[in-house]
Amino acid sequence: MITCYLNYVIDPYKVKEFEHYAKLWIPLVNKFGGTHHGYFLPSEGANNKALALFSFPSLAAYEEYRMKSLADEECIRAFQYAEETQCILSYDRSFFRPLFE
Repeated sequence: MITCYLNYVIDPYKVKEFEHYAKLWIPLVNKFGGTHHGYFLPSEGANNKALALFSFPSLAAYEEYRMKSLADEECIRAFQYAEETQCILSYDRSFFRPLFE
């Protein structure tokens, strides 16, 4: 299993737009065989940081999701929404191997 950690810098004046964007992606990740662990929005502290975590059975399954998402109409609309609203200023992604009991 591989978990993708997305670290976002968002426009603090567009948190509602980012929240809408996040709600679009949770079912899309699940649709392509991933397990979404949620988005984490600003609360106390920095008002321009947000996080997302989701897992796939393997890095290969994640790569397949990435390729399919580029051709999927719902995914394309979600990408366009973020671009139109400019709620995301930047992001980076890292991958982790989860360890459970």
